[in-house]
Order: sequence, then C-alpha cells, then structure tokens
Amino acid sequence: MRIAINSYSNPMKAHLSDLPNGKNTYHSRPKKALLLGLTLFIATVTLHLLADSHSKLHSSVNKVSNSTSIRRMKDCDLFRGRWLPYQNAPYYTNETCHLIIDQQNCRKFGRPDTQFLKWRWKPDRCELPLFNAYHFLELVRGKSMAFVGDSVGRNQMDSLLCLLTRVEYPVDVSHKYTSDSKFKRWFYPNYKFTVANFWAPHLVKSMSAFAKGSSFNSLMNLYLDQVEETWSAQIADFDYVIISAGHWFFRPLMFYDNGKVVGCHRCFDKNIRDLTHYYGYKKAFKTTFSTLQNLPKYQGITFLRTFSPGHFENGSWDKGGNCPRAMPFTGREVSLADDYLEFYLIQMEEFRKAEIEGKKKGLKFIMIDTTEAMLLRPDGHPNYYGHNQDNNRTIADCVHWCLPGPIDTWNELLLQMLKMEAQKSFNKKLQKYTLW
Repeated sequence: MRIAINSYSNPMKAHLSDLPNGKNTYHSRPKKALLLGLTLFIATVTLHLLADSHSKLHSSVNKVSNSTSIRRMKDCDLFRGRWLPYQNAPYYTNETCHLIIDQQNCRKFGRPDTQFLKWRWKPDRCELPLFNAYHFLELVRGKSMAFVGDSVGRNQMDSLLCLLTRVEYPVDVSHKYTSDSKFKRWFYPNYKFTVANFWAPHLVKSMSAFAKGSSFNSLMNLYLDQVEETWSAQIADFDYVIISAGHWFFRPLMFYDNGKVVGCHRCFDKNIRDLTHYYGYKKAFKTTFSTLQNLPKYQGITFLRTFSPGHFENGSWDKGGNCPRAMPFTGREVSLADDYLEFYLIQMEEFRKAEIEGKKKGLKFIMIDTTEAMLLRPDGHPNYYGHNQDNNRTIADCVHWCLPGPIDTWNELLLQMLKMEAQKSFNKKLQKYTLW
C-alpha cells in the first residue's frame, strides 16, 4: 500500500492573480491619466522582470520556457509531479564552475555515467521555468540570503553559486566574519547581493556529549529550547532565510530543556526516557520558528526547505550501504514511509503553526517542498564519487547531491517563489496607489 506524502494539503501553491488593469476611483481626469500612465509603466517594467525567458544555453526549449509565465502557473502545485527525460546540457559543469567542493564534485572524481543529469522536474499541471541567473540576481539586488542548517543546506547554496556564475562570480568574504570553514559568505559586487550559510545541523544548540569531541555516530547534547547563536545572532540582517535540517537527528541524542535532561534518543540509558528522534526534531523546528518570530528587527522572509531523503541500499550508511542506481524512480516504485514520512509530517505541522503566528506579526513563512521530487532521485547522490574532507572513501554518500545534479531543481523552485513574492509585493503597492 502506497503511503501518500501529500495527505496534508500543500500550503504553498503557486497562485498569482492577473496584473491589474489600471482602473481607479479618480474623478479628476488629469489625476486619472497620470495614474494610468504610472500603472502601465510599472506593469511594463514588472512584466519585463518577471517574464520567464530562456537562457542562451537552453534556447532549444524556447517553446517550453515561453509557455510558463507566472500567470499561467495559477493554481499549479509546483511540488507534485514527475521527472521527465531532458537531453540538454546542464546549466554548468565542474569545469565551468570552480566553486564545487570535492564532496559533491562527482565528475571530477570519476563518476562514469551522465544520465543522472538528463532529467527535469515536471509539475503535474504546469511547467517549471528554467533557471535564469539574470532574473534571480535582479530580484535579490541589494539584498541578502542565508542558508541555515546542515551540509545539505550548504549543498543547495553551492548549487546556487554555480547557477549564478553565468552572470557573475562572487567574492569570498568569509574571512571578514569567521575563520571556521563551515561558515561561508559570498558577495556579488555588481548586484550588492550577499549569500551565506550558517552551519547548524540541529538548528538548536548542540555539542558533543564527550570532552574529546564527536565522531560520526557519537552522542550529542541538544538544548531544545535554545537555537544556535552562531546563526541567531546575525540572522536579523538577512532578507531571506532558508531553514533546513534532517539527517543529524538520526544519531544518538540527549535532550535538554531549561537546563535539565528530559529524555534522549538511542542513549541506551535505562534511567533516561527514550523520547525518540521525532521529539527532538519537532522541538528543534518549534524553537527555530519561534525564535525567528520573536527576534528583534528581523523582517526577512523565512523559507522552509523540506526534508531531503537519503537512498542507502544494501545496508545502512555505516554498514556498507550505497546508492548505485542510475535512473530516477517513478511514483509507483517508491513512497515516503517510516522515519522520512514522520520527519516530513513534523515539518508540515510546525510550518503551519509558524505561518499562522508569523502572519500576526507581519512575517512571511514559505515552504519549498522538495521531498517528493528528491525521493524519486536515488541516482543523484555522489555515492563513492565524492571525497569528504577526511578523505574516507569507504563510506558512500547517499545523502548529499552531485553538482550539477537534481539539487539544482531546488533553486529553480526558489526562483519561482521569489518571483511570486515580487508579484505579490507589486500588486500590493499598486493597490495602494489606486486608493489615492
């Protein structure tokens, strides 16, 4: 029996009304003419900015790109669909983008097949426009974006950096803020756009339970009522914040609340209640969203990028598991279940609560639901063709994603979310003008 991952109605449907027609309530002809001219000018500029044009590399898909204007995406759920064959070259390669880290540089380290690069995500009722680096950078001109979470979040940021190199290479300004290589910050001088990642694998404060430090599967202390200060102390300065977390919650965890141990996950202590990792996961997102809602001066838009499934076969990650598949699954071959399903539903629940509370405070919370799409891509991981910093090549990586690869779709979706927000903001301003 297939477990439906969309048993909850999706809170982030692409819905945009048509551009206003310039009608107003003026009785004065000069004012009416002036307003009409202003409206037409603004509409023209906005349509030019938001039109979904194709890039030169993908000129052969002109028909597809031109058919996917924002207005035609009305009532389309971008996150439900399937992967279809796509024979055009990827947006970039490891030779054209020099920002790919070794962990995701599958071609550099000998992955022999390229078929995993020849698929595109197709929503059920519309087309997902190709990524346009010019449009993205114009939308974020003068703004800042932060990826907060684990290394899969960094994976998405690295994908974005490569996608944008077709317009501009960023300047690495990380050294101005930290010497820790897990935290990166980049700046695009021509667009005055900053993008950063904040390493916070549990989102909340965490540390090794042992003085000697942590290993791959050692016990971690999680302080579920406190977020990591490494990101919370700086996040108010960012216009867009992309939150994600997942796989670090599978390791042994000790849960603290108000300074006291309240339970654990796989701590194997008979005197401590095993609350399971679901408890910690739920609390972590609850605390994270609550912190953003109550953070002084924070006015940014918060995106939740949903759980990204791993695809270990033939054993777990530490017992010889790997991901050898070379083709996507179909929706009939696999379904979200067990831990992955529970994590996904927890995110949905906490997101909805945050969305409701955020509205009361004038804050926007938006979901980028990548879970179903990525569940179908067991072929997109580095497997043994990515090199970790510790150079341990005996452990397959079936969690992160090759660059280029399926993860580039996340930023295609992100661009669409930004376009829709720009459209909503335009409509709101235009409505304000018509009330003069």
